[in-house]
Amino acid sequence: MNNMVRKVTNGPLRSKERTKANIVKAIGKILKKDGFSGINAAKVASVANVDRKLIYDYFGSLSGLIKYYLESHDYWEISPENIEGSVENGRIDNGKALAYNVLEHQFDSLIENEEMRRVITWGISEKLPALKDLDLRRENTGDEILKALFDPHFEGTGKNFRAMYGILMAGVYYLTLHAKMQENPFCGINLQEASGQQEIKKALKQILDLIYQ
Repeated sequence: MNNMVRKVTNGPLRSKERTKANIVKAIGKILKKDGFSGINAAKVASVANVDRKLIYDYFGSLSGLIKYYLESHDYWEISPENIEGSVENGRIDNGKALAYNVLEHQFDSLIENEEMRRVITWGISEKLPALKDLDLRRENTGDEILKALFDPHFEGTGKNFRAMYGILMAGVYYLTLHAKMQENPFCGINLQEASGQQEIKKALKQILDLIYQ
């Protein structure tokens, strides 16, 4: 009898979660097909095959849905929860390996994941509170690691690691977006091919070697 009660109780809950998941997935599908300009409540409901009313019932508004989507699809490698562990592990080589691993992770994620590329493009193309909040959360996480690990190491060296790393990260963003949006070589390097991607990763390591000298 108790098992029967659980099944009846959990059935609607599972159905609700599946419906919510389908609505969230619909955002990604629209992003990949039509870009951020194609996102509206009617389109999301149509792609998810649900009543548009459920978007407001489950997420409060279209903005609430977008915020939920972005928070659940943040591909940033380091989360606030693992800052301390990242800093402690990074002390071995003053953050050099960590600095490269973050760049490599972002590079691979952007090359391989069209949905992530759309989110990044969205973030630099439109002012939206949810996008701003996501960017600020990443910035705050990065700032904590920079303060704890990188700033002390480069203090007094005359090198502004933050500025240098910002240029490297921005380069990763642009190169990967250009490679997949335009599908053309950049400076003669074809990032459609694995060999071209390896050349960029090799250069990132070499630049970090120079910074750490």
